[in-house]
Amino acid sequence: MSQKSRGVFRLTLSYLIILILAVCALYPAVWVLFSSLRPGSSLFAPTFFPENPTLDHFKELFTNPSFQYGTWYLNTLKIATVTMILSTLLTTISMYALSRFRFKGRKNILTLMLILGMFPSFMSMVAVYILLLQLNLLDTHTALILVYSSGSVLGGFIVKGFYDTIPRSLDEAARIDGASHFTIFWRIMLPLSRPMLTYIALTTFTGAWVDFIFARLVLRSKENWTLAVGMWDMVANFQNSNFTMFAAGAVLIAIPIMILFAFLQKFLVQGLTAGASKG
Repeated sequence: MSQKSRGVFRLTLSYLIILILAVCALYPAVWVLFSSLRPGSSLFAPTFFPENPTLDHFKELFTNPSFQYGTWYLNTLKIATVTMILSTLLTTISMYALSRFRFKGRKNILTLMLILGMFPSFMSMVAVYILLLQLNLLDTHTALILVYSSGSVLGGFIVKGFYDTIPRSLDEAARIDGASHFTIFWRIMLPLSRPMLTYIALTTFTGAWVDFIFARLVLRSKENWTLAVGMWDMVANFQNSNFTMFAAGAVLIAIPIMILFAFLQKFLVQGLTAGASKG
């Protein structure tokens, strides 16, 4: 086999692998979309494409008195949005301080954060539950926002790596001109951090939007549930007979994240690559 033939073979094999991965990634999403348009409530159907597409399941989500989908949607949107703002603020400020300043205990803090980040978050569920119980925060959205926002700081090493790549000569030049630390952070660092801020905002919003474990642990009242808890209850308490409605709810859940990733994809890629290495 000549070198040209080997190149063609490798290129064809690469495209074939990409095609297989794309089909594996898209098939579940397309199946859920078609299931949401399929009449009835059965999980299985003789054909992949719905024979008589209908939007009744989407309508029933908001009109069926057994569900509170609209309330769950607003609850989740509120929690995810506030979490995104607080997480971005806390992570940016804390990682900027750890990257640009040298103070006693800095290395110990970084080591502790690294060790804590190695453990899954659900290992702290019992401790978090007891703490929230003592603070009378159970069954409140504030509890979820505090847990999500504080936990996101532990994964901020990519943000620190981004700030490490920014030359210190910018800080020194601004300080010579009389700029304070806050002015340097606000007028120099934040404009340069736009890709990183987008990355933090997207990841924290998505994490809070789809989380089930802590939401199920903390929230007790049906009117306070998030989408993940409400959707789980939709199929758990009705003997698995609402899968088409569940699919309709899943389609609506995916819309905000799809819009965010579509419009902010460029900044997301820049944020990932910017904090990947230290300069």
